[in-house]
Amino acid sequence: MNIIYQLFDEQFVSELFKDRVLPLYPDFIDIKKIKIRAPKKNIWETTYHVVISYETTFKTRDGKERRIPIYCSAHSEEPRKNVYDALSFLWESGFSKGYLSIPHPLFFDKKFNAVFYRGVRGRNLYQFIREKKISEVEKIIPKAAAWFAKLHQIPAGVAKNYNPENSRIKTVIPGSSHIIERIKEDYPEYKELYQKAYKFFIDKEELFLSQTKNRWLVHGDAHPENVIKMSEKKIGVIDFTDLCLADFARDIGAFLQQLNYMIGRKIGDKSFLEETKQSFLENYLKFSKIKIDGPLQERIIIYYHWTALRTATYFLIKHNAEPGRARTLLKEVENYLKKQK
Repeated sequence: MNIIYQLFDEQFVSELFKDRVLPLYPDFIDIKKIKIRAPKKNIWETTYHVVISYETTFKTRDGKERRIPIYCSAHSEEPRKNVYDALSFLWESGFSKGYLSIPHPLFFDKKFNAVFYRGVRGRNLYQFIREKKISEVEKIIPKAAAWFAKLHQIPAGVAKNYNPENSRIKTVIPGSSHIIERIKEDYPEYKELYQKAYKFFIDKEELFLSQTKNRWLVHGDAHPENVIKMSEKKIGVIDFTDLCLADFARDIGAFLQQLNYMIGRKIGDKSFLEETKQSFLENYLKFSKIKIDGPLQERIIIYYHWTALRTATYFLIKHNAEPGRARTLLKEVENYLKKQK
């Protein structure tokens, strides 16, 4: 039987948490119950990719109960120790306090290749977009900009590259070569576009990185579903699998593109869309204390369109593919490339 099923057994998990979590909380003396659910549950014969939620009720020394959301991210093939290390570094670098937060890392388990962390309670930005709650979106956007600015300002010299493969467009999993081969096989009509687009994006990125020694910690998966409203003042950002050293413009371009895609689909108000994108960019520049110039604007636009291509790729090659949803995104990338010299 696949060993990952042990992490769905309440008794097993309870004993694991008593051993690994209770010592981290001196005020807790026991675990009363654990409610288990799986936001992601991909389990095959011997391999797996899961995200598991444990709503854990602890018993305190004064006889009261305290519920804490604990999450597990486990993968049989991909690294997860890097996620624990990245969260621990960020937690110690100032994301453990103030109104910009992250999940609290708890422990890494080598047996399951799993990272366990205290979850961030709240609703994500995409939910507010989907529900057309414009006032909520307007309040969250500046905080999201501040969060990314704070991340990018951490000196890269004190951090390590937590996911080297993710540092370059060329090698972001599953890799540009793999993607192009898959498109050639399944969607030959897009073969030339993918070849041209990836060559352009990769060449531009490599040129910039060859001209500077600077690198920045980037989230690597910047989009509204990963931004959580925790309270009226506080937000958190989740999912650090892709944290790496790269060009900070990547997070900006990716987030702007995902705002464009999600607000365009769910709200459809073009003026609100442009105002929201402008708010994110202006607040990012304010909090990071930098001025935008032509080269930075170009890099943001490059990563914007690379993200559009990645989103289109997801719809093309996922189970139960939706090529219709990819078509508009690919047309946008095609039009952008036509304007380039």
